[in-house]
Amino acid sequence: MNYKKKITHTNLTYFKSHYNLNRRGVISYLSAAATITGLSSFFSLPTLAEINNSLEHISKPRIIGKTNASIHITEYYSMTCSHCRDFHNKTFPDVKTKLIDTGKIKFELSPFPLDGLALRAHALARALPENKYFGMVTLLMSKQDEWKSAKDPLQSLYRYAQLAGISANEFNGLMQNRPLLEKIVEIRQKSSVKWQISATPSFVINNKKVISGNLSFNEFIAELAEYGI
Repeated sequence: MNYKKKITHTNLTYFKSHYNLNRRGVISYLSAAATITGLSSFFSLPTLAEINNSLEHISKPRIIGKTNASIHITEYYSMTCSHCRDFHNKTFPDVKTKLIDTGKIKFELSPFPLDGLALRAHALARALPENKYFGMVTLLMSKQDEWKSAKDPLQSLYRYAQLAGISANEFNGLMQNRPLLEKIVEIRQKSSVKWQISATPSFVINNKKVISGNLSFNEFIAELAEYGI
């Protein structure tokens, strides 16, 4: 499958007509998505915004939570991983409201793409402004089955890029930006060597303890007992 297939103006016209993705349609779709998935209470969903594909921006850690939280958890995840999807859709909402929002932990997301499609989905999210990153991750995870299994996954992924205000030319450039894609692979390789990570999702707690798997909230919090939670 060619994940570098260009999106032509004909394709863009099709998307606008088929999905009603004019400016008003974008806003309506996002509002509906927030209502259906309950995401609006967690993060600001992607709105019209410019991408930043500089390597410095791509490399910067994506962390939510209070800076003075005593527990720092880094999740290594792949955008196409079904176990990561289940963790984010079922467990992470409780992690967000009960641990992050209460100041008990700060939570970092680090890309660990398992295939070419995941790599490009990570590139899409990382290129957005930092305050839109978690919203896009949440949206893509909630709709993973839809875009991952689409006949043309990149075209489906572009649908969500367009919701974030990314043009066809910007998306094409992003998907073919070799230095950017290689930087994400480099992040994965370094974490794999440093923490011996071979499966997703994996979590590193305070740069010491490594756990893996699609944990329930009770299983997740049990791993934090030794840290006073």
